[in-house]
Amino acid sequence: MNSERYPTFKDKDFLINHAKSIMDFYHPICIDKEIGGFFHHFRDDGSIYNSSTRHLVSSTRFIFNYSMASIYLKNDKYLNIIKHGIDFLRKSHLDKKTGGYAWILDKNKAYDSTNYCYGLAFVLLAYSTAYKAGVLEVKEYIQETFDLMERHFWDKDFGLYSDEISSDWSELLDYRGQNANMHSCEALIAAFEATKNKKYLDRALIIADNICNRQAKQADGLIWEHYDSDWKIDWSFNKGKPDDLFRPWGFQVGHLTEWSKLLLILERHVTEDWLLPRAIELFEDAVEMGWDEKNQGLYYGFAPNGDVCDSDKYFWVQAESIAAAALLAKRTKNNTYWDWYERIWSFSWKYMIDHNYGAWFRILDQNNDKYDNLKSPAGKTDYHTMGACYEVLNSI
Repeated sequence: MNSERYPTFKDKDFLINHAKSIMDFYHPICIDKEIGGFFHHFRDDGSIYNSSTRHLVSSTRFIFNYSMASIYLKNDKYLNIIKHGIDFLRKSHLDKKTGGYAWILDKNKAYDSTNYCYGLAFVLLAYSTAYKAGVLEVKEYIQETFDLMERHFWDKDFGLYSDEISSDWSELLDYRGQNANMHSCEALIAAFEATKNKKYLDRALIIADNICNRQAKQADGLIWEHYDSDWKIDWSFNKGKPDDLFRPWGFQVGHLTEWSKLLLILERHVTEDWLLPRAIELFEDAVEMGWDEKNQGLYYGFAPNGDVCDSDKYFWVQAESIAAAALLAKRTKNNTYWDWYERIWSFSWKYMIDHNYGAWFRILDQNNDKYDNLKSPAGKTDYHTMGACYEVLNSI
């Protein structure tokens, strides 16, 4: 590697400064002082191209971003912005009558009130990280959100969360997904770390075990995304949509490495012999199947037969894999994982990071070219990229 071209990716100052540079792309332009909450749609240059649509995933991820930045960048000025985000979450997304959270808003009016476990996972993550940052009044909301998920989504027979319920809680869809459970696991770990209440950790471990072991047995040790109501693999769901935003078809390279990361974070808190071996297997399967030998970078997804089914390069796949590689390197003392860390960072630095305006491009094609100038549509917020920097800081 040319040291003049690339920074030292393992350097703490680099990681802090890179996270700060991403925050600088969004802050303070993302703060909506009229409607409340945050703007969710940004072009490459930081200009806003949709000022009225609000998505639950972005509303909560911005709270996460400001909370983590407050902690790691040691910026107490972000505390009022965290409260600003939580205020919008509770006044606009939260339906006081049903207890659910609107999935999509137009300004502050509900446009889609479907209840998604995926969305509630990020509500729980937002409250948990805000509490970690010192916004103590949200502690009761952590319990409230867990209870909501318990009441409506938890299926004790399978030890996993269901996925989608109608706005009035009357109709539970048959679809089951691992993605909502993965992010619920992430949020539950954060809830435990914030409150020290072991019930959150216990639940996170149950989910991890059931997805990464029991469910994975249906797919030769890999993690498939989609299941029916009996948690049997649905190989055909969204088969024509390998690029679906929340329910893509195919094995997801980034979800394999994201689970690898989560298993190693769990291992900090519990003693389970299977966590490390599974973390290693999932990461190694991901890079073996997903690395583009010709153009570098990790592909999005591959089919059951091993063929790449989506050759695009997504920002979050690279970021989660960077974090997983660092955690594996620290845990195993095997420099192979530092090699992967450097390899993925180098690709990202060269192609995925916008050195003119800041933050990461969302998606590149197989040749590492952009499709458009929409850097951060609803759902992105660079929660993955800053989160990866913070997680790596725990490993160096």
